[in-house]
Amino acid sequence: MIEVDLHLHTTFSDGTLTPTELVNLCASKGLKVIAISDHDSTEGLPEAMAAAEAHPGLTIIPAIELSTDVPGSEIHMLGYFVDTADQGFQNTLEEFRKGRHNRGELMVEKLNNLGLNISWERVQEISDGGAIGRPHIAQALVEAGYIEFPKQAFDQYIGRNGPAYVERPKLTPQDAVGLLVKNGALPVMAHPTYSQAKSDRDGVAGLLETLQNLRDYGLVGMEVFYGDYTSDQVDYLKEIADELDIVPCGGSDYHASGNPGEPQPGTVGPPMWTVERLRTVRSEISVGRSLS
Repeated sequence: MIEVDLHLHTTFSDGTLTPTELVNLCASKGLKVIAISDHDSTEGLPEAMAAAEAHPGLTIIPAIELSTDVPGSEIHMLGYFVDTADQGFQNTLEEFRKGRHNRGELMVEKLNNLGLNISWERVQEISDGGAIGRPHIAQALVEAGYIEFPKQAFDQYIGRNGPAYVERPKLTPQDAVGLLVKNGALPVMAHPTYSQAKSDRDGVAGLLETLQNLRDYGLVGMEVFYGDYTSDQVDYLKEIADELDIVPCGGSDYHASGNPGEPQPGTVGPPMWTVERLRTVRSEISVGRSLS
């Protein structure tokens, strides 16, 4: 039975469920520990924590997901046990969200030039005040009848090689790990290899060497039990995690996107001992800091 899901999104980034709706869903699926990991935002956490009070058996780990840039691709970094009161960290997140806003406007403009007439105002309405992301633009395209499912927007228009794709300022993976370490969060690489359900999600090139390098900066884990990964992918990634002595994490990466085949909360995730290892690592780091 799956009891842990450490990768979930709400309306405060590009999910379609409010924090309360997501927490209630996770509780109904029998989950015991979850991480709300919105993109560039911790603003949904207070509502999620309040909703969890109605579910005494459910624990929420405050988390975040950051996008980082590497040549020709990107790496996403999760941070667990985020200190949401860190004002410097929050100021940095605000700058990231401004970058998302500016990129979104440019992508809508490109889509309009391609003859796909969606409005920036509608994209903002769909985001409902959350950190604007490409899934909001994809939803606008679905509403306008240009595509049937949001995933098709990435396949045809707004994926990395699509005609309406626009870059936005991003950190390097090393900078993201450093930012999370400074905050006191535990950095974990997200979805390190190809995912069929996420068409724009390729594998991280030179994964072993990249992980070794990021571990030197403070990386403590990577996702292994993720989304639609096959048993072969899980075994491969688990071997690497064991070799590097980093924590194998994971989750559904649930957005309630409406895409066919999207993994649901309660269907994929790491074992409970992953959470115990994360807590142990966190405690060891805290002790190390107090002694230094």
